[in-house]
Amino acid sequence: MWAYNSVFYQIYPIGFCGAPVSNDGICVPRILKLKEWAGYLENLGVDSIILNPIFESDNHGYDTRDYTKIDCRLGTNDDFKEVCASLHAHGIKVVLDGVFNHVGRGFWAFKDVQDKKWESPYKDWFHISFDGNSGYDDGFWYEGWEGHFELVKLNLQNPAVTDYLLGCIRGWIDEFGIDGLRLDVAYSLDHNFMKRLRTYTSEIKPGFTLIGEVLFGDYNLIVNDEMLHSCTNYECYKGIFSSFNSMNMFEIAHSLNRQYGSEQWCLYRGKHLITFVDNHDVARIASILTNKSHIPLAYGLLLGMPGIPCIYYGSEWGEPGEKQPDNDYALRPCFEQPKPNELTVYIKKLIRIRQKSGALCNGDYKNLVIQNHQLVFERCSESKRMIVAINAADQPYMAAHGSFEGDAVELLSGQEVKLEGQISLPPYSVQYIEISK
Repeated sequence: MWAYNSVFYQIYPIGFCGAPVSNDGICVPRILKLKEWAGYLENLGVDSIILNPIFESDNHGYDTRDYTKIDCRLGTNDDFKEVCASLHAHGIKVVLDGVFNHVGRGFWAFKDVQDKKWESPYKDWFHISFDGNSGYDDGFWYEGWEGHFELVKLNLQNPAVTDYLLGCIRGWIDEFGIDGLRLDVAYSLDHNFMKRLRTYTSEIKPGFTLIGEVLFGDYNLIVNDEMLHSCTNYECYKGIFSSFNSMNMFEIAHSLNRQYGSEQWCLYRGKHLITFVDNHDVARIASILTNKSHIPLAYGLLLGMPGIPCIYYGSEWGEPGEKQPDNDYALRPCFEQPKPNELTVYIKKLIRIRQKSGALCNGDYKNLVIQNHQLVFERCSESKRMIVAINAADQPYMAAHGSFEGDAVELLSGQEVKLEGQISLPPYSVQYIEISK
C-alpha cells in the first residue's frame, strides 16, 4: 500500500481558502489556491494530501448538502479537477474527507422528509420518529451525531443509503481521480458499511486507501484486511506533547512499545497508523508545547517513529493556534502564501531522510534508552538499522547502550561516526544514526 511509505499534508480547505464560515451561495473559485501551493508541497517533500470537507455544505463542511458538488464557496467541480490534476502532476496523491455518518439539515433527502414527512421516500435514510419533534420544530424527531442536531445521522444499514454513497465515491474517483478517503468519525460508522466500502473501492481502483478518524479504543477493530488500511493514532498524539511538557519520555516510549514493540502481545505490529502532532481539531503544537525548543524535537520524533506522518498546514513553520470553547476557527486559518522558515527546512530534511529509509517507513521498533528527558529507540529493516535519539534537556547527555557499535552516519548532519557504546547528544537535539547491518 503506497500510503504506508508516504508523508501526508492536511489542509482544511474552507479555512485555508478564506471562504465564508456559512454558505452564502456565491460561487468563487477559491479552491484554485491549492494549485499555487502544489510546487511548495512538492519541494517540502510531502507526497500525499488530506483535504477536509470540500462538498456543498451548510457551514463547516461536515454538514453536507450535496455529495456530488464542490462547495460553491470553493468553486466548481471543474475547478477541483484542475486542482487534482495539478497535485498529481507534482507527485502528490489526493485523499478526501468522506463524511458518511451524518449530513447537514440542508441535505436534499432530509429536506424532502421535512417537506413530505411520512410520504417521503427518504424517511428511512435517517433515524426518525414521527411520534416526537425536533428542537427545530420539524414535526418529527431525528437522531443527530452525538447530540449535535445540525448533523443528521444517516442510516447506514439502509442499502439505499450505502448504494447512494458508494455511487458518489465512484463519481469522485471517475471525475477527480482521487486516491483515497479519510473517514470522518470512523468509530461511529457501521462495520458492514466499511467492509463494503473496502471491497468496492479496491475493485474499482486498486490501491485506493481508507483512513479512519478514531479517537480511542482498539484500532484493530476497524484497521484490518476487511475494513480500513489505517486510522488516526490519538494515543501517540497525546503521548508526544505530554512527554515533552511533563519532561517524561517514558510516556511516549510506553505507548510506542505497547503498540509496535517486539513482544507478541504488542497491539499494532505490522500496521501503519496515521501519526501527527496536531490537526484541524486540536491546538497546534507550537501553542501546546510549553518549551518552544521542543517543537523541532516533536517533529524529529514524529518522522522517526512507526506510522504514517501527517503534517497540518502551517505548523511546519510553527504557526500557533488555540482551540476555543465554542469554535475551531483559530485552528483553520487562511494563509496568503507559505511562510517557510528554519523549522520548515528542518522538517523538509526529516521528510527526505524518512522517505529514503525502509527502516523508518516499515522497520521494527525497539526502545534502547529511556530517561525522563531522553529517548533512544531503533528502527530495523532487513538491511539497515536506524537509531533515533532525542534529548529534550537543556544539557548535553551521553546515551549508553551495548548495541551502539560500529561505523555509522548521522543523517541530519551527514557526519560519519564510529559508535563505541555511547552516543553524545547535545541539548535539545535529535539524531538519526544509520548503521548498515
